[in-house]
Amino acid sequence: MKLCYFNDFRLGVVKGDQTVVDITDAMKDIPHLHTRDLIIGLIERWDTHKAKVEKAANEGKGVALSSVRLRPPVPKPGNIDCMAVNYMEDGTRAEPAPINAFHKSPNAVIGPGDTMILPDVPATIFEGEAEFAVVIGKRAKNVKAADAMSHVFGYVNFIDGSARGLPPPGNVFYQMKSRDTFAPLGPCIVTADEIRDPHKLQVKLWVNGTLKQNFNSDDMAHKIPRCIEWVSSIHTLEPGDVLATGTNHRGLSSFQDGDVVELETEGLGRLRINVRDELKRTWSRETRLEVANRGAKEVHTPQLTGKYAAAKS
Repeated sequence: MKLCYFNDFRLGVVKGDQTVVDITDAMKDIPHLHTRDLIIGLIERWDTHKAKVEKAANEGKGVALSSVRLRPPVPKPGNIDCMAVNYMEDGTRAEPAPINAFHKSPNAVIGPGDTMILPDVPATIFEGEAEFAVVIGKRAKNVKAADAMSHVFGYVNFIDGSARGLPPPGNVFYQMKSRDTFAPLGPCIVTADEIRDPHKLQVKLWVNGTLKQNFNSDDMAHKIPRCIEWVSSIHTLEPGDVLATGTNHRGLSSFQDGDVVELETEGLGRLRINVRDELKRTWSRETRLEVANRGAKEVHTPQLTGKYAAAKS
């Protein structure tokens, strides 16, 4: 099943690829302050409400997806945990990096068609990492890897926005990752039963129609059960929490003003967002792999024009 929010945060079920059915009123028995809270309550009560959701979706009158404004399918998760350096980079890493993660602010969430805003800060580059994320289905605390997948409700596309290189050196994850608008996700949550193997999904990201990232989740270093085991040993995961699984960095490239970015993970639909930079800064469009192939010492391409460029030359 595919669950989404649309228009004024109406909760919907996507049928096929073209239609959405409003199930908000059918879920009114779930305690909530605003309809955007309903998804968390529904996930918590999925075992008792799944049949009701299916009935409402089958009996309700659908409208064309093209006629609605899609919203983030989890508007405000309690936690966003992001796995760091969690891919083998197409076999170029001799061994997995030590398992690691960082916390990203739920206030950073935006949805399909929304805009990532590049802030006025001296970042060396702005990037967005193609990922897919796990949506937690039931409370997970000190969960063993063998039991971890039973805590997965579904999956969703996720872009991990990054403002790289901010001073001082070493003060990285918080100010780099938790900027407003730096956590696009969508277009919908796909329930776990629809994804046969989350470790064999093709992940693609386009910038202005040019394919930049193209990798398979079979390259993941620490698999999802291990990630849930490790994160839940640090803090409790609650229903609706988002655990992003990491990216293959070789295709990362700059995000710039006016960009249209599209992310598609196999089976999860396509997430499309815009990028705006009031400073109109520019970088080369090279990927990290292209930078490395030309023998450059830097990891990514340097800033070419705009505020802060002179200070980095």
